[in-house]
Amino acid sequence: MSERLQAGDTAPAFSLSDADGKQVSLAEHLGRKVIVYFYPSALTPGCTKQACDFTDNLAVLAGAGYDVIGISPDKPEKLGKFREAEHLEVTLLSDPEREVLTAYGAFGEKTMYGKTVTGVIRSTVIVDEQGKVERALYNVKATGHVAKLLRDLKIEA
Repeated sequence: MSERLQAGDTAPAFSLSDADGKQVSLAEHLGRKVIVYFYPSALTPGCTKQACDFTDNLAVLAGAGYDVIGISPDKPEKLGKFREAEHLEVTLLSDPEREVLTAYGAFGEKTMYGKTVTGVIRSTVIVDEQGKVERALYNVKATGHVAKLLRDLKIEA
């Protein structure tokens, strides 16, 4: 099982393909805070709700100095379909090898419907302007998570 990140850790660097096949790296966001969220699968009800919530609050988050990046094991083509179907504006990145998911502690054992399974652990890591972990939240709920983040970060919607 991968190690979970703690506040103060250096956020693992990454460069992944977005829905259009363009490489996006964490380093491009130095100087801004970044909310990196990890979700199991595009085009599923919970992940759709979460991605729509982030899209609906993107302007508020950007105004408070935060960029938002969603990462899943989905291939770029599926992310493109997800973005089009749901009119998403958040940056969605593809991690089919699960290397970034693992580096961030967002892939491993979890309990689902009473069974222990290995998969993506719905997680959110907030990275500060210098690339350090400010907060690492694991096993978050898809519904209501963005509203809770806004409250916790004291951002007025």
